[in-house]
Amino acid sequence: MLITVEGIDGAGKTTLVAGLADALRARGREVDVLREPGGVELSERLRALVKDPALDVGARAEALIYAAARAQLVDERLRPLLASGRLVLLDRYVDSSLAYQGAGRGLGIEAVRALNAFGTGGLAPDRTLLLRLEPGAALARVGGRGEEEDRIEREREAFWTACARAYDELAAAEPERWVVLDAAQPPERVLAEALRQLGEP
Repeated sequence: MLITVEGIDGAGKTTLVAGLADALRARGREVDVLREPGGVELSERLRALVKDPALDVGARAEALIYAAARAQLVDERLRPLLASGRLVLLDRYVDSSLAYQGAGRGLGIEAVRALNAFGTGGLAPDRTLLLRLEPGAALARVGGRGEEEDRIEREREAFWTACARAYDELAAAEPERWVVLDAAQPPERVLAEALRQLGEP
C-alpha cells in the first residue's frame, strides 16, 4: 500500500510522516518511509540541484527535474517495495508537481499530469493525506525554522495561494483517495485523525 502525504511547505508533512511511521510500527506494521525528491542516490542529487537558491531553474526544467527524480524513485524503490507487499509512506509525490508546477508555476495541471504519468508508469497512491493550512500560517512556520530558505521556499505568497487552491481542487476531484486534515491543529491531533482515517485508531 502506498500512502502519500501532501501540502504546501510548512504544513507539517515531515512531522506527520514520522508520527505515522512510529505509530504503525508500534502496531506491528512494517513501514518504509521515503521522501520526494529523493529516496535514492540519483533523486537526492537532483533534489540538491532543484532546491539550490543559487541556481536559476526555469519552470519547465523544474517540472522535468522533479519528474526525473520521481521516475528513478519509482523504478528503484517504490515498485519493488510495493511488489513485496510493503506499506510505504511517501513525503510528497505526483500531486506536489500538479500543485507546484502545474498551478504555482502556471504550466497547467494536465500537462504536468501527463509528464508524470510517463515518469511513474502510472503508479498511483492508494491514499493521500492532505495537510491543509492557510499559506500565511505555513509561511510563518517556514520562517520560524531558523534555516536558510531554499529556492522554492523563497516564493511569494501568491505562489503558495495557487498551490493551496490546486490541492483543494485535486482533493475534491478524488474524494475516495484524499483525506483532508486540518493542519492548524496540534501535531498530535493531526496524527490521531490521520490514523483514524486510515483505519488505524
